Amino acid sequence: MATRWGICAAGKISHDFTVGLKSLPSEDHQVVAVAARNLSDAQEFGKKHNIPQTYGSYEDLANDPNIDVVYIGVIHPYHLKTCQIFTNAKKNVLCEKPLAMNSREVQEILASAKKNNVFLMEAVWTRFFPASVEVRRLLAQGEVGQAKYVRSEFCVPVLHVERSVKKELGAGAMLDLGIYCLQFSLMVFNGEKPESVQATATCLETGVDETVIVTLKFSGNRLAVFTGSSSFLLPNEAVVVGTKGTIKIPDHMWCPTTLDVNGKVTEYPVPEPYLPINFIRSTGMRYQAEEVRQCLLKGLKESSIMSHADSVLLAELEDEVRRQIGVVYSQDSS
Repeated sequence: MATRWGICAAGKISHDFTVGLKSLPSEDHQVVAVAARNLSDAQEFGKKHNIPQTYGSYEDLANDPNIDVVYIGVIHPYHLKTCQIFTNAKKNVLCEKPLAMNSREVQEILASAKKNNVFLMEAVWTRFFPASVEVRRLLAQGEVGQAKYVRSEFCVPVLHVERSVKKELGAGAMLDLGIYCLQFSLMVFNGEKPESVQATATCLETGVDETVIVTLKFSGNRLAVFTGSSSFLLPNEAVVVGTKGTIKIPDHMWCPTTLDVNGKVTEYPVPEPYLPINFIRSTGMRYQAEEVRQCLLKGLKESSIMSHADSVLLAELEDEVRRQIGVVYSQDSS
């Protein structure tokens, strides 16, 4: 029986997620409803993606009995309230990252999911790419020895995008871009909490970080360093240096399709989209959707690959980075 999806919000990321879903077998995944704050937006989205049911409010979507799981594509300042609408309606949830504005909000979301006995996962899509699966296998089997050092970067010039500048929209390089590097570092070191965090940044006049550089020190003298920036372009690679070799993602580390392991290069291409997409390789969101389906089939309430503990640690470290660089959102004092 197909997993029946509801789509919450009709923006660019929801479009790409839906295109990614449509690359999976229809007997496994079906998009049955979409909701937007304006009904006309939902209707336009529904027409474009051939979705039968459209709603002009998130509450109406939450009350639809024909939905197994909801994908939440609103911007992150609204994640807490929106997640709670669906968890309180006993709906399973896949919510875009970052899961919330700070660790307190993350804990509130997870508590609501637990109270209502529903599945919830932060949509860190990077972890579910076949290339990422292979990185975890290589590390687990010791094929490059023990990982000692991780370097990653996600730097793209996006200051022309309002969402990357305005504080009230959740702007900031750490939450928007650096999160991908941070989660990669934590994945390599198996979800371990670092012993220390050192962060430095340059900030915009709007009070959000434009460029952030973070060093994490883990037990056993292992290090991770990453850079996130909304003002300039870097190769955006990730490198894991082990005692017996090196794993390299040569570009677009947040949606990896190429691995270079000790000089041996392997490609892991994503499917072609059936409609034009907004973000590179975003049909790769299909992999996290399939993870959600497999978890639901097993009756699980969280994924072992992106667990609730993973989301909590990610948020706590994001908070610490922001504390050190002086970036404060209104949600931090509420």
